Amino acid sequence: MAESVFVDMDSIPLPGKEHIVKTSSGNLSVAILGDREKPALITYPDLSLNHTSCFQGLFAYQESFSLLLRNFCIYHISPPGHELGAVSASPDEVPITADDLADQIVEILNYFGLGIVMCLGVTTGAYILTLFALKYSGRVMGLILVSPLCRSPSWTEWLCNKLMSSILYLCGMCGVVQELLLRRYFSKAVLGNIDVPESDIVKSCRRSLCEMQSYNVLRYIEAMNGRPDISDGLWKLKCRSLIFVGENSPFHHEALHMTSKLDRRLSALVEVQGCGSVVTQEQPDAMLMPLEYFLMGYGFQKQLHSHLSVSPRSPLSPTSISPELFSPESMGLKLKPIKTTRIQEV
Repeated sequence: MAESVFVDMDSIPLPGKEHIVKTSSGNLSVAILGDREKPALITYPDLSLNHTSCFQGLFAYQESFSLLLRNFCIYHISPPGHELGAVSASPDEVPITADDLADQIVEILNYFGLGIVMCLGVTTGAYILTLFALKYSGRVMGLILVSPLCRSPSWTEWLCNKLMSSILYLCGMCGVVQELLLRRYFSKAVLGNIDVPESDIVKSCRRSLCEMQSYNVLRYIEAMNGRPDISDGLWKLKCRSLIFVGENSPFHHEALHMTSKLDRRLSALVEVQGCGSVVTQEQPDAMLMPLEYFLMGYGFQKQLHSHLSVSPRSPLSPTSISPELFSPESMGLKLKPIKTTRIQEV
């Protein structure tokens, strides 16, 4: 089984100047990192996470940090009330919807004077950015999606979300909700058990969850529990898409389904062995090589001194990637749909 990258997340700052942007459906926190003269990359996290708890692993990994900051200015968008130090929303506030969250993004782009952007989202964040791309196709350069969703919640997910909402309303961010969320994010390998302690990544995430405002998390969960199925519209996307999914993610099949609905000439799938949903935290090194090739297709620079090789710890190795991963047409070095484990039909 592939090893995970263990980083003391609390010891590595994720700098960025925070801006509070007023939108038609509430205020949002946007943390900006990098040179604003460069092309924009926007990020959006999963349930009950913010840019620190969802993306710090990726940006703490030196090679990916260098790659992304060399080419982009990063705009980390936190879901409503998910930023550090957020106040609790009022129960009287109008409920938010998935469409509201997607529409907020275009308001943020307009606020900062941004045109076309690259998008990076995790699970529900990936759904919101995909919905944004469908609604505002002219504003999206490309999609980098981690364990994405595109269908309405399954009965299992819907019931789990309803359970979390009820407990959050009655008890706040208690141990039960934390455990449900951690199992959503991470593989068993890092969650630990009776004999093996949980990893530093999980400990750091648990501390972050404790700082979340329960009602704000509840509002995001309810918005995502009412999300529409956007599968049938995915073929309309004309931007390139790179999808990562952990093979142990509870949303693994969702990612495979989404890949089957996208234009296969413009999309690629990378399955990461021994990993849960939040690949950006658990195995950020596995993302490096596909990201480099994907960005090279747009003419962006690879990281300095890169030979497009991978860490020995990474599940991505030359022997596990299909020899048909790249072709010379259209994208320059164009990603084709791949799997890094076994081939299987969707």
